[in-house]
Amino acid sequence: MKFVRFNANSTLLTGVLDGNQIKEISGNMYTEWDYTGQVFNQSDVKLEAPLQPNQIIGIGANYVSKVEDLPNELPEIPVFFFKPTSSVIGPEENIVIPKGTEQVKFESELAIVIGKEAKNVAEEDVLDYVFGYTVGNDVTAPRFFHQDGHWTIGKSFDTFTPLGPVIETELDPFKVRVEAKLNGVQKQDSGTDLMIVPIRRMISYLTQVMTLKPGDVILTGSPVGAEFVGAGDIIECEIKEIGSLKNTFVSVKESVKTN
Repeated sequence: MKFVRFNANSTLLTGVLDGNQIKEISGNMYTEWDYTGQVFNQSDVKLEAPLQPNQIIGIGANYVSKVEDLPNELPEIPVFFFKPTSSVIGPEENIVIPKGTEQVKFESELAIVIGKEAKNVAEEDVLDYVFGYTVGNDVTAPRFFHQDGHWTIGKSFDTFTPLGPVIETELDPFKVRVEAKLNGVQKQDSGTDLMIVPIRRMISYLTQVMTLKPGDVILTGSPVGAEFVGAGDIIECEIKEIGSLKNTFVSVKESVKTN
């Protein structure tokens, strides 16, 4: 199923995308829900980020360019970081380049949505705790990385975590490709088999450290090919089985003018 959040007549609703129609639902998307009977044409509504995450956890430098480059041993402590939920936007929304820099980086990623509380979960069981998958763009402003290596500020600006367009619950995450097109030109295209820390290890490791809860989003890393971009550039992050997440980069001044 493809779950979406959408704006219809200034009301934020949740539904299931079926072809070009959205069937509204009520209840808890992760546990129990029902169809309300209301149906909307996708062309008549505005898609929003498919969820407001409980928390967002990213992993850094998690792809190689070819299978032969995968390390024989995994990192003892993977590089994880948090992003604020206030950084989330949806499809077709503008990514605002912050004051103090003229360029930021796009990072197309497979995003995992947790569906059940998870603590100390074995690798072979982790997929039982996954609700679904969406496309994420881990926008980054390296200009604001701390000299000691801390990434928080450079990852945390408003609009720096586009998500969407849907949460796909019926997906094999090991057989998809993570892609990105910048102004129509392909820049990223890698299978998830090129992850250094694979999905099962990643989630299991996190559950040894913290309790994951429904609505937590895990950004699984970005393939080789991410580039710096500036105002006016258009980025399309895509996983074909999920859909395309398209956003335009704007300057702070442009953002203020349009609001």
